[in-house]
Amino acid sequence: MKLNKQGYAMKGSSLGLLLLALIIGLFVSSCGGEETKTYRVGVLVGLPFLADVETGFKEGMAELGYVEGENITYDVQTTGFDIAAYQSILQQFVEDEVDLILVCPTEASIEAKTITAGTDIPVLFTFALIEGMGIVDSVQEPGGNVTGVRYPGPDLAVLRYEMLRDLAPNLERIVIPYQAGYPIVQPQLDALYPVAEADGVTIIEAPANTAEELDAFFQELAASGDPNVDAVLAVSEPLTTLPDAIAVVNAFGEEYQALVGGIVSPEIDGYRSLFGINVNIKQAGSSAAPLADKIFQGIDPGTIPVVSSDPYIEIDYGIIQQLGLEAPDTLLARADQVYR
Repeated sequence: MKLNKQGYAMKGSSLGLLLLALIIGLFVSSCGGEETKTYRVGVLVGLPFLADVETGFKEGMAELGYVEGENITYDVQTTGFDIAAYQSILQQFVEDEVDLILVCPTEASIEAKTITAGTDIPVLFTFALIEGMGIVDSVQEPGGNVTGVRYPGPDLAVLRYEMLRDLAPNLERIVIPYQAGYPIVQPQLDALYPVAEADGVTIIEAPANTAEELDAFFQELAASGDPNVDAVLAVSEPLTTLPDAIAVVNAFGEEYQALVGGIVSPEIDGYRSLFGINVNIKQAGSSAAPLADKIFQGIDPGTIPVVSSDPYIEIDYGIIQQLGLEAPDTLLARADQVYR
């Protein structure tokens, strides 16, 4: 009987200790155990028309379980093309020791890489042209603290040219207007020249800083009375996204029967672009979310391969018909959006 009592007492003591350990564990857990980390993301949108990057990124992160205000917060800064503003905003992100910087477009991404050098803050770019920009070492191994979503500028430039040729197979001379000195233009021209030369097509570059300068260029071109231009083709750069510059291009195209393509612009003075090829801006943001998730999982951003945005093609079929052009069925089939 004595052994039984002792044995019972030992079992009871063990049970009591177990219960006590459980109670202590629950108490500690509820009063300051491991908390869910809240990630802080600094977002720099360097051009106002790219505002949907923020929307797409937030939606993509939410789908991955990052709930704003619970386990992730965003400091979103939007500005126009202004290098000094980029530098100031990015420096503040560094001082705030954010967990990640999401940045667009190209020039802001370059500044982000420079300003975060020597820190452990990851930089995630999107809507950034990387060819010749020094942002990454390579697509597969971006290196350093950087990875992101590539803006396929050279690919889009060639695709825009090919679409123009599909609509006007006999064109011989095209004008390409662009913001003077804008760094992402040259890689696009480098991709375009060999293709155009192979077709016997002459490219006339029209660098300008303002719509007024662009207008002066066209006036000089037309001074002889016949500028001998078949089309105006927009590449990816900021000048031809501005209403005043679009109006200048459209006025020239209308007066001299030159086709206008590259971007789908709003109707100005009754004239619109034939087609536009770009990337879906919102999707450029959402495509960055899985990369951010990998970074938050502890993967070195410099080892995460860069992904590329897909082209988004819009065709204004009404203008094509109005100008008496033919759009091959194969061309229309490639379009993501056809305006009739």
